[in-house]
Amino acid sequence: MSKTIDMHVGGSFEDADKRFIGAWQRAEAGQPVSEEYLTFVDWEVFARTMTAKQLELLRYLRSNPRTSISGLAKSLKRDYRRVHDDVDIFSRAGLIERDADGLHADYTEISTVIAL
Repeated sequence: MSKTIDMHVGGSFEDADKRFIGAWQRAEAGQPVSEEYLTFVDWEVFARTMTAKQLELLRYLRSNPRTSISGLAKSLKRDYRRVHDDVDIFSRAGLIERDADGLHADYTEISTVIAL
């Protein structure tokens, strides 16, 4: 199953409100609502969070779930501490899930909107 998340970089609180209110209204009307959004305040925050190494981690984990951060770091040939930090950030953002089976990234696509 394809699972997508929409990322928004920048924009206003009004834009986020419109997305939320639209979803709420569709839910109240009995329509299914299953959209997921992740919003970054600005480009600088996004660029610090989604570096090439971090995107590589998400892509790898999507195809190769791991039981531990240590195993993931070894597979990626990266420092454990940096991988741990990345997993922590992405877990809090909802991009990586930790459960009894370990670590996995279930999204097949990240769609990004950058406000100018």
